[in-house]
Amino acid sequence: MKELPDTTKVLTALNDGWLTVTLNSPDNRNALSEELTADLNAVLDHCLNNINIRGITLRGAGGTFCAGGDLKSFSKLLAGTADHAAIKAMNRSGGELFAKIESLPQVVIAYVEGAAIAGGLGMMCCADIIIVHEAAKFALTETKLGIVPAQIAPIVVARVGMPTARRLMLTAARFTGAQTKEMGLSDFVVANTDEFIAIEAEIKSGVLSCGPHANALTKDILRASQRLPRANMLDYAADKFATAMLSDEGKEGIMSFAQKRKPSWDKS
Repeated sequence: MKELPDTTKVLTALNDGWLTVTLNSPDNRNALSEELTADLNAVLDHCLNNINIRGITLRGAGGTFCAGGDLKSFSKLLAGTADHAAIKAMNRSGGELFAKIESLPQVVIAYVEGAAIAGGLGMMCCADIIIVHEAAKFALTETKLGIVPAQIAPIVVARVGMPTARRLMLTAARFTGAQTKEMGLSDFVVANTDEFIAIEAEIKSGVLSCGPHANALTKDILRASQRLPRANMLDYAADKFATAMLSDEGKEGIMSFAQKRKPSWDKS
């Protein structure tokens, strides 16, 4: 298996097929600087076609998840010669980063401590499963600064629905982790690290009992269901089902059921 890339603004730890990815720029509260996003892209690219990595936990160093865009770099852009095209390209690259997280074949957990602000909240919503500390702070602050939550708007809408997304984006509302579950922004709310570790372990056990290719194909189907008309989904889903059934993994899974044993991939 290829070695994980050597990065400094993102720390990685691989243990029994589960990769912990830690944003490591605590001096600016893990804001999405050019350096951090470059390192994160490198790690994500490594994961995209690596089925040996079964799941990913995304978190932040220094007790904070992510403060969103790097406002210092925004200030430099405005003070320099950046034109409309340059700023548009920069924003699009952020959207491509979020899309890459969403398209990972692995199950992705986001664990939010401290704060997830603006783009940090959007990145959190790219995960499959979200765990937050009850005291963590959240806000979509873009409009308060006279800018817009451009790339994260569809991601947040997909997570919480249009009415809640409107309220959060158009009022720059601030709220805590304790309030996120009722909004649909989190799956679990924890009071301490021990609670997070216990929930993460339970999720890992479930994921590791599932076929990695089956999980990847299921994520494809879920994403497609958001963009394809129902009639098109009939063929799309049938094609993915046939692919899974005829794969070595599918054959092994059905055989293991018949033989009353665990399939070869089950590490739970």
